[in-house]
Amino acid sequence: MVTTATVTPTLRRQGELLARFFRGLGDPTRVLILALLLERERNVSELVELLDSPQGRVSTHLSCLRWCGYVATRREGRHVYYRVADERVRTLLGLAEDLIAQHARELATCQVLDAEGARA
Repeated sequence: MVTTATVTPTLRRQGELLARFFRGLGDPTRVLILALLLERERNVSELVELLDSPQGRVSTHLSCLRWCGYVATRREGRHVYYRVADERVRTLLGLAEDLIAQHARELATCQVLDAEGARA
C-alpha cells in the first residue's frame, strides 16, 4: 500500500506539544493534586497534609501544573489557593480512567514505559 501522508513541520510540532501536555500529567503526585483540586480549591498546606509529601515537592508540582495551565491561583491574605483552571481537566481524567479500566493489565506490564522511566 502506498501512502501520500507526510509529517509536516506543523504536524511534528503538534505532536511535540501533545507529548508535553501529557508529560505535565506524567507524575503520580501531579495527578493526585489535580484529583484533590477537582474536589475543591486548596492551599499548599492542605495539599502537603493530604499527600503526606514535603512542602517543597508539592510546591514544585504545583508550579509545573500552573505553568502548563492545569491550575490557577487565588490569593487570600498570606495563603494562595489552587484550583483546576479548566473543567475539561475533569473530563480528560475521567476519559483516562475509562481507558485504564479497559487496558489496566497492558498498562501495568508495558515494558516500553518501564524502560523510558528507567532512562529518566
